[in-house]
Amino acid sequence: MTNSPPSFRTHGKIAREDVENGLLEEMITLSEQQGHFRKLPVAERDKSRWDLMAQWPKDEDVWLYAYGSLIWSPMIEFVEQRHATLFGYHRQFSMWTRIGRGTPERPGLTLALEPGGSSRGIAFRIPAKEAEQELKVIWNREMIGGSYVPKIVKLRTAGGSVNAIAFTMNRAHENYAGKLAPDVIAEAIAGAIGPLGKCEDYLFNTVSHLDELGLTDHKLSKLAQMVRALKNPG
Repeated sequence: MTNSPPSFRTHGKIAREDVENGLLEEMITLSEQQGHFRKLPVAERDKSRWDLMAQWPKDEDVWLYAYGSLIWSPMIEFVEQRHATLFGYHRQFSMWTRIGRGTPERPGLTLALEPGGSSRGIAFRIPAKEAEQELKVIWNREMIGGSYVPKIVKLRTAGGSVNAIAFTMNRAHENYAGKLAPDVIAEAIAGAIGPLGKCEDYLFNTVSHLDELGLTDHKLSKLAQMVRALKNPG
């Protein structure tokens, strides 16, 4: 899109100030007016968060599970992070992105949690007294389109099992791509670019940070190789 906020072009990612000052909301509203996106109203986002947190023990610190861009762009204040394993869900490129790292004409793909298998990522601990403020920021980033279903999941960490919030794929959403073949995923990622930058950078950042953390995802690493091969044939 041509009228996207300029700050997105400079950072290549959504920064906290973009959420707090309404810049992300502005971008989404513009796309909605152009018929490219359907925004989840703020009131529904708030209700989603409050409903989930009603299940959380009062005055207990909150853990947030990061498996994709939240690993390298958490944008929240936290007091601890741990390597974490989630059983019962795996990360998969199953969500179309038409205004972030793609366009309506050439959509890209982003990660979501799908049922089955397991995944390794990072658990961030947010102090209870700051949870409402920090989670509001995250909800206004992750839930702005209603593409996810936030759930409380159990993570295994070196410090013991913890309950955490995780954003799983909303399979009823219009952006749900379903299970795509690896070559289809690679082709979509290799050719997509939007206001947040190249879709391939989203993949490469995730792979490199997982590698640096000692949490290598071999399927994502292979996908990154496929994308590089498409960009540099021969």
